[in-house]
Amino acid sequence: MSELLPVRVLVNDEWYEDDLSPSRTLADYLRDDLDLTGTHVGCEHGTCGACTVLVDGEPVRSCLMLAVQTDGCAVTTVEGVSPAGELSAVQRAFNENHAMQCGFCTPGFVVSLTALARQEPRASEEQLVATLDGHLCRCTGYQNILKAGRQILSGEGDKE
Repeated sequence: MSELLPVRVLVNDEWYEDDLSPSRTLADYLRDDLDLTGTHVGCEHGTCGACTVLVDGEPVRSCLMLAVQTDGCAVTTVEGVSPAGELSAVQRAFNENHAMQCGFCTPGFVVSLTALARQEPRASEEQLVATLDGHLCRCTGYQNILKAGRQILSGEGDKE
């Protein structure tokens, strides 16, 4: 049995302090310990993007990151994208453009597009496609996801 390590992490604007196994993934910590089940675990290899969260504002695959690596960091999950309880501009764009079907991949897309909109509010089509590259969706065919991304980057609707 491995030694537990102390971790203090800001998740969705709330501090958590826990003693964690050094091998526990961030995805498992978020889902199982903090009950933030919006972060979906699909492939567990970093390929599908469903588990994407923001760590210090940067998108990361939480299935590949160890929870102890977030000590002192700020983590934002899909639940924290809109802390006021309202839909964020990205979430509204997904809704308005019917950019989801089963919804399993949606949290990862929403988190990645939120980061892009914050970092590059007028990103190019190439930047949009590069941001979505590596996110797998088996239902939508991506066209409506791209439309939602274009809506956000065109400045339609309110900004976050």
